[in-house]
Amino acid sequence: METVLSGIRSTGNLHLGNYFGAIKNFIKMQHEHRCFFFIADYHSLTTHPTPADLHQNVKQVLVEYLAAGIDPEIATLYIQSDVPEVAELYLLLGMNAYMGELERCTTFKEKARKQPDNINAGLLTYPVLMAADILIHKANKVPVGKDQEQHLEMARTFGNRFNRLYKADYFPEPYAFNFGSDLVKIPGLDGSTKMGKSEGEANAIYLADEPSVIRKKVMRAVTDSGPVEMNQVKPQPIENLFNIMKVVSSEDTVKHFDELYNKCEIRYGDMKKQLAEDIIGFTSPLRERIVEIGADNAYLSRVAKMGAEKARESASKTVKEVREIIGFKPF
Repeated sequence: METVLSGIRSTGNLHLGNYFGAIKNFIKMQHEHRCFFFIADYHSLTTHPTPADLHQNVKQVLVEYLAAGIDPEIATLYIQSDVPEVAELYLLLGMNAYMGELERCTTFKEKARKQPDNINAGLLTYPVLMAADILIHKANKVPVGKDQEQHLEMARTFGNRFNRLYKADYFPEPYAFNFGSDLVKIPGLDGSTKMGKSEGEANAIYLADEPSVIRKKVMRAVTDSGPVEMNQVKPQPIENLFNIMKVVSSEDTVKHFDELYNKCEIRYGDMKKQLAEDIIGFTSPLRERIVEIGADNAYLSRVAKMGAEKARESASKTVKEVREIIGFKPF
């Protein structure tokens, strides 16, 4: 059975794009692979969150992944900072990471350009910490987006460099886990091709959004003045609405509005009202679970403790063996 690891950002609520993209696949994968899912709170320190914000963000992400269907009894769901072995492996790998290769990292250069007043060491060594996250469990597969592929390549570099330096066939090479046709991309309400928090609040529908918020967001979704020719190609913003409708509405509903569009008889207001109600129908059970789990601090404490214990069992074995390979041995 292959080991799969995925990091979870410790900021931001989950939206429909997250759910139909990665999360539905995570729920399936946890029954087919040895899965580790971690909330990356160490990584978030590069943005200097306040202690209150950091704690609340981690709690919210933990709650929402549990509500979405990650089973802590089957998968290992843990908080990164609950596993101090990650920090030690980060240190040990960092001793063999070179300034030039870190400075050439695309994401570091982009961050440095966007935030010139906060070019901290954590940003520079981010790929080393990500490599530690992956290699600590000797993961074979890592679900990553395009923006993280270079970091995954660097994790392979650091693992292979360790193997060569210490003449040990120890770390496996991790590769990207490709969801293929199982990956559903949910577009944004603002006309963009991707739903995401980075695109702005009006772009995304969050799993925890109240019905009134969902209705307001959908009614404000970008449209045009309507089709002027029979069966004309839908422009991107309109195609987006239909693509969202395809995952939350019935086939008959989608067909109904598609026919109206093709006959130039569509009223976007009616379509948006239907779409909003279908989204509410889909997200309501998830939102209720989020509220229920979020109020059960005892359960969240048990989940976090169990996840830390399971993750540390794997991580401590790796660090112990790495220390011995390097030459750290008791007298």
